[in-house]
Amino acid sequence: MIGLDVLGLSVQAPGLAGWEQALPILRGEQRLDPDATLALPAPALLAANERRRAGLPVRLALAVCEAATRMAGLVPGEAPCVFGSSNGDGAVVHELLETLAGPDPALSPTRFHNSVHNAVAGYWSIATGSRAPVTCLGCHDATVAASLLKAAAEAVATGGPVLLCLYDAPMQPPLGALRVTTIGFACALLLTPAGTRREALPAGRIAVGYAPGGAEAEPAPLDEGLRALWSRNPVARALVLLEAIAREARRDLCFPYGGGRLLVRCG
Repeated sequence: MIGLDVLGLSVQAPGLAGWEQALPILRGEQRLDPDATLALPAPALLAANERRRAGLPVRLALAVCEAATRMAGLVPGEAPCVFGSSNGDGAVVHELLETLAGPDPALSPTRFHNSVHNAVAGYWSIATGSRAPVTCLGCHDATVAASLLKAAAEAVATGGPVLLCLYDAPMQPPLGALRVTTIGFACALLLTPAGTRREALPAGRIAVGYAPGGAEAEPAPLDEGLRALWSRNPVARALVLLEAIAREARRDLCFPYGGGRLLVRCG
């Protein structure tokens, strides 16, 4: 198992507007408002031109990445990043496919550059002036597991902090009928090898490891309101991890990954 300290983290979803606001809900001390909508801050890191071009996935990811990095006491863009999204920008892909199926199949260059899977990482690097390495992953239902394992391995290999960001935005029919994603969700965790930054008090501690063989049923959040979010966005599978960290409880989680499973020990 790879031991990791979580130095900073953040979340954005309907009713979860940043780590501090989400904490009492994740701990089970306060009910999640079932009628809450997504309330994102403006992406202040982006210049005006980039801000106009940025879609919801970019705004989701930048909000949580900046918050988690600053919570860890780091400068945004300082740490290498792993971005994981199971869908990419489904709204843009829908629009491009609709255009190609129409009488005038000329594609907008701006819409096209937002459709590529590393678009969000590009906006983050531009916004922060970062030259740090970036990995972008899309592994369907295994995106959370694959991204967490990659970030953990990179943190150990480099001996330093790694920023993990998971995000997915809503998809409309017909794509959305096959890939149910009805809410926007993003979270970010600033991970570092356990005990390597003694000057910083970790927000949580986890251990990550891969095991062959079939996985158990995928873990769901304990809270009923969080389970409702968990079922409406593919990368909201990470909510169960955020809940365990927030509750400072020892909990073993098991995520299906390929022909095996990713084991995550919290607490």
